[in-house]
Amino acid sequence: MVTHIRRSAISILVMTAVFGFVYMLAGTGVSQLIFPHQANGSITSSGSTLIGQDWTATNCPGHPKGSCVFHGRPDDTGPYAAVVCAPGAKNCTPSSGGDNPLVASRVSGESGASNLGPRSKVLLDNTKQLIAYWKALGVNDPTPDLVTTSGSGLDPDISPADAMVQIPMVSSATGIPAPKLQALIKVHTYRAQWGFLGSDYINVLQLNEALVRLK
Repeated sequence: MVTHIRRSAISILVMTAVFGFVYMLAGTGVSQLIFPHQANGSITSSGSTLIGQDWTATNCPGHPKGSCVFHGRPDDTGPYAAVVCAPGAKNCTPSSGGDNPLVASRVSGESGASNLGPRSKVLLDNTKQLIAYWKALGVNDPTPDLVTTSGSGLDPDISPADAMVQIPMVSSATGIPAPKLQALIKVHTYRAQWGFLGSDYINVLQLNEALVRLK
């Protein structure tokens, strides 16, 4: 009996050490050695390229806020945004909103689809508000992606068409000619994997970082 207990205890200690520490540290070491950028969350100076950012508060002197940068899908902007009040906050009216993964006040939001059906009046009203929102920024013909949320609520990418329709807005606010912005979009367009899996896409964070350098 004692022998069996001793063997079991030693086995537990060995397995814990190997798979709880050695394996974990080895995996971390290999990832840091081979692809450190991805292992650390794909972080740049402006955030992570894996999570959609909120660009609505970007300062654009002489123009509406957010009009001097490209935007992602409306996961945390416009009428879909939930208003989360900090504890003890005054003059704040909370609302459920839709997808809201990021909150400017650093209060955690939620991810996930809004789950509104095609006949939903709320969906129709929100879409109309988003169309008006984009037109106020200078995007007269927003694409369907720009007025609907993504399934995850965390999508950091948009299609080339989503970026192209924002060119008049960005050009007007920054003074950068449209042809230069078109060339910038083409440079930062990732092609579908192997040419047929998925579709072409653009990472909004990387595009806006390149836009800053272009300025």
